[in-house]
Amino acid sequence: MRKYLLTLSAIALVASAGAQQKTLTAKDYERAEKFMSYNTEPFIDGGNVRPVWLANDQFWYLNSSSKKNEFILVDPAKKTRAAAFDHQKLAAALASATGTAVDANKLPFQTINFSTDGRYVLFATADNKKWKYDTQGGQVSADDGSVAAVTTAAAGGFGRAGRGGGGGRAFGGGNEIASPDGKKAVFIKDWNLWVRDVATDKTTQLTTDGVKDFGYATDNAGWKSSDRPVVRWSPDSKKLATFKQDQRNVTDMYLVTTNVGAPVLKAWKYPLAGAKDIAMIHRVIIDVENAKVVNLQIPPDAHRATLSDDISSSGTFDDNDWKEDGSQLAFLSTSRDHKNEKFRIADANTGAVREVFEETVATQFESGRGAINWRYLPNSNEILWYSERDNWGHLYLYDATTGKLKNQVTKGEWLVSRLIKVDEKNRTLYFTASGTQKSNPYFQSLYKIGFDGKGLTLLTPGEGNHTTSFSPSGNYLIDTYSKPDVAPVTVVYDLNGKLVAELEKTDVSRLVATGWKPPVPVSVKAADGKTDIYGLVFTPTKMEPGKKYPVIDYIYPGPQGGSVGSWSFTASRGDHQALAELGFIVVLIEGTSNPNRSKSYHDMNYGNMGENTLPDQMTAIRQLSQRYPIDTTKVGIWGHSGGGFATAAAMFRYPDFFKVGISESGNHENRNYEDDWGERYNGLVANANYEAQANQNIAKNLKGKLMLAHGMMDNNVPPYNTLLVVEALEKANKSFDLVLFPNSAHGYGAYGPYMMRRRWDYFVKNLLGAEPPENYELRSAASAPRPQQ
Repeated sequence: MRKYLLTLSAIALVASAGAQQKTLTAKDYERAEKFMSYNTEPFIDGGNVRPVWLANDQFWYLNSSSKKNEFILVDPAKKTRAAAFDHQKLAAALASATGTAVDANKLPFQTINFSTDGRYVLFATADNKKWKYDTQGGQVSADDGSVAAVTTAAAGGFGRAGRGGGGGRAFGGGNEIASPDGKKAVFIKDWNLWVRDVATDKTTQLTTDGVKDFGYATDNAGWKSSDRPVVRWSPDSKKLATFKQDQRNVTDMYLVTTNVGAPVLKAWKYPLAGAKDIAMIHRVIIDVENAKVVNLQIPPDAHRATLSDDISSSGTFDDNDWKEDGSQLAFLSTSRDHKNEKFRIADANTGAVREVFEETVATQFESGRGAINWRYLPNSNEILWYSERDNWGHLYLYDATTGKLKNQVTKGEWLVSRLIKVDEKNRTLYFTASGTQKSNPYFQSLYKIGFDGKGLTLLTPGEGNHTTSFSPSGNYLIDTYSKPDVAPVTVVYDLNGKLVAELEKTDVSRLVATGWKPPVPVSVKAADGKTDIYGLVFTPTKMEPGKKYPVIDYIYPGPQGGSVGSWSFTASRGDHQALAELGFIVVLIEGTSNPNRSKSYHDMNYGNMGENTLPDQMTAIRQLSQRYPIDTTKVGIWGHSGGGFATAAAMFRYPDFFKVGISESGNHENRNYEDDWGERYNGLVANANYEAQANQNIAKNLKGKLMLAHGMMDNNVPPYNTLLVVEALEKANKSFDLVLFPNSAHGYGAYGPYMMRRRWDYFVKNLLGAEPPENYELRSAASAPRPQQ
C-alpha cells in the first residue's frame, strides 16, 4: 500500500511539472517575426530623402508613403519646397496619351528629370517608354530626345574632400581601377600591373618583376582578399602609388569545401598574431605613361594602416595623399604594433623620401572613426594631423617643411570622428564630432572651424545622431537626425547652420498602431562604479504585471565597435525585439574599451582583450534589474564574431551569472586569427598574455547551456577557432551544442534565418523553460551580423 501511495505521489509530481511546462506555438513565433525589419519597414511613411541634385543646388526627391508618392523640388537659394509638378495634371495627360488609367498618387515611375529650360518633366514608365510632360501646355508626348535634359550633379563639391586622386572607380567586375579622368584602368595579371586604355582597349604592362607571393598591388594579406589592385591614382591620372607585397614567408590558411566527390582546398596567405613573418610592402610609384617603376627609398613597411585592419579598408590604398600635379606623395608608415606613425613625403620622380615628423603612442594609434582624418596641403605647405595626444581625438596643423606644430585646431572633451571637407581657400574645416551632446556621447553632429582653431560653429542643431550630405557647390547641406527611439527629421541648412527648409518628418504612426514600440535608451555605471556607459533595452510589448523576465545580453565587445552600432533610428535592430516578444528582456550595452569616446576609455582593456567588457555587462544588468522586471538568475548572452568570443568567455569566466550562451563564429584564440587585429588592440604576442585570454583554456569551467556555431568556409575567423573550444569541452567531459554550416562563410549567408531560428529555440527552451514550435521557418534574416573589422 505504501509503495502504491509513493507511486501516486510521483505521478502527481510528474503531472504537476508537465502542467507547468510552457509551450510556444508557431503563432507565438509568427507574432515575434512581425517585429523583424522586413515586417516593420512597410509601415513607415516618408522621411527617406534621397536628393538628386540639379543645377544651382536645386534637387528633387521622391517622398513615399502608403497613401501617395510625391515628387518634391527644393530650391535652397529661394528657400522653397514644393511639388515638382502638378501630379494630377500629369496623371491625366499620361492617361490620355496611353489610354490607360493613371493614379496621380502612385505614378508609374520612380525617377524624373527636367529640360534645361524647366518647361518639361522627363520620365520613363515601367515599360521603358520615354515621355515628356509640358508643364505649360499640360500635355504628355513621347520623348524623342529633342529636349535637352538637365545634367545631374554629384554631391559634395568644394575644396579637396579626399586625399589626392583616390582609387578611382572599379571596372571589369571590380578587378580594374579607373583613373580619375576615366581614360585608363589598371589591373593585375600574373602578379604584375597592367593598364588598359578605356577607349581603345589596348593593354600595356607596367611592371615585369612581380612573382607569386611577391607581386604588385596584391590584395590578399589576411582575411580580406580579392583580385582587385590596391592603388591610389594621382589626381592628374599619370601616376600610381602602390607597392610590391612580400608574402613569401607568410603562412597559409586552409579551408576545405564539403561536397560530393573530391573536396576543394582553398589556400591563401593569412599571417597570424605573433608570427615571425607578416606581409611587408615595398612602396613604389609607377609612371603610367612611361611604364616606369620608381622605388621609394625606404625599407619595406609592415602591412598596416591607421584606420583598421587593412591598407585598403577604404577601397583604395590608405594613408596616401598626392600633390595635385603628381610630383609628391605624402604617406604614413605604421609600425607593426600600431604605436608609431612616420609622416613622410616622397619625390614621385626620384623616389627620395623626406621624414617630416613622427608620433608614438603607448597603446595604438588611430586616425579617426570611419575615415582617415589627416591631409597633406601642399598649396599652403601644411599638414592636417589627427591625434589623441590630449586624450581626445582632435585635429592639429603642422608645417610640412619643418615638421613643427603650428597650432591645435580642435580641442575639448569631445572628439572629431570624421573630417568631411577641407576648404583650403577659406581655410575652413567641416567635420563630425561625438561627445558634444550631453544626453548621449555617441550622438554625432556636424561642425565647422577655421584652420587657426577659431570660429567653431555647430551646423546641425537638434538633439540626436546626425548624418549629412553637401550640395554640389558645398553651399548647403542636407541633415537627417534621429535617436534610437525618435524617428528621423530631414532639413536643409546653409553653411552657417541656419535653417533653409524643413523637408520631411518620418511618420511611424501606422507602425505604432501595429503594437510596435522602440527600444529604451539607458545609462548606467560601468564596473568601476564611476564611468557612465550607455545602451538599449528591449521589453515585450505586452508586459505581465508582477512577472520577472529572463534577460538576454547581446554583446559585441569591439574594441573597434560596440553592441549598439548606429545610434540613429531604425524600426528593427536585428531580432532583438522579436526575441523580447518571446518572453525576454533584451539588453545591448556599450561597454568600456569601445570607441567614440576618450582615448583612455577606448584603452581600458588594452592588453587584456579577454575581458570583453563582461564586468560592465554584469554590472549593467544588475543595475537595470532595479528599473525593469529582470530575473538576474536567468541571464542569457549571445554574439557573433567578437561577440562569439565574448559569449563563450562569459560562460567560462562567469558561469554562475551567465546561464545560457550562443557563441557564433567566435575568434576564441587570437593567436589563430589575422595578425593585425589582435596586435593592434591587444599588443604584440610577446607583450600580452594571449594564453590567458584563449577560451579553450578556460572551457572546463562551463556550467550552463552553450551552443557554438561556425561556418566551415569562414575566411575571416577560421573555423578552427571554434574547434579548439569543442576539443577542450570534450576533454573536460562537458555537454554542449554545436551547429556547423559546411560551406558558409562568416555570416552564414542563406542559412542566416536558420541560425536565427535555432537561436530563438535555444533561449526559449533553456532560458525561458518552454518548448519551442518544431522547425519553425523564418522568412528571411532581418540583418546579417556585423563582421569583425
